[in-house]
Amino acid sequence: MSEVRIAAEERTTFGKGAARKIRRADKVPAVLYGHGIDPKHLTLPGHEVLLALRTPNVLIRLQGDGVDELALPKGVQRDPIKGFVEHVDLLLVRRGEKVTVEIPVTTAGDVHSDGLLDQQLVSIAVEAEATHIPTGVEVDVEGLEIGTVVTAAQLRLPQGSTLAADPEAVVLQVINKPVEAAAEGEGEGEAAEGEAAEAPAAE
Repeated sequence: MSEVRIAAEERTTFGKGAARKIRRADKVPAVLYGHGIDPKHLTLPGHEVLLALRTPNVLIRLQGDGVDELALPKGVQRDPIKGFVEHVDLLLVRRGEKVTVEIPVTTAGDVHSDGLLDQQLVSIAVEAEATHIPTGVEVDVEGLEIGTVVTAAQLRLPQGSTLAADPEAVVLQVINKPVEAAAEGEGEGEAAEGEAAEAPAAE
């Protein structure tokens, strides 16, 4: 996984007022922690952070103000309406170190025409080297029959990663297609209308 370099400034002012002032300048307050160090309070450029966070488990190289560290985002607060990043918690990592992260689970292909794919997990926890975190895991569902169940233990994880989730957890299954209740309801409604039309008018 390639690194995304982001300029970091040490932050010495705290509280809601200071955070609002930082955000008005299109910047993001952040905290770097891990490996027993005292948490470092930082200010990061907002646009660069927003772009970086589009990549799951992005590896960030923080540089500036005496900071030159590798970090993984472990907590992101966003504005619930506008979606911009309000705060980021960053975990300090070292090369060669193993970390536990969630990676996306995607599917390829189509299940049997009589079945419906029910994906219960869209991500799975794995352990991987901090600088070689896989981008995701893909499951081939082509032609799977009704009743097929794929558990976490059956996933073909990328090389260098190991499962950190419950191996018996159901990732996806193929179920029967639901009955078209709406269509049946329409048919019943049409029959009722027909019966009403045939009934004699009241005198």
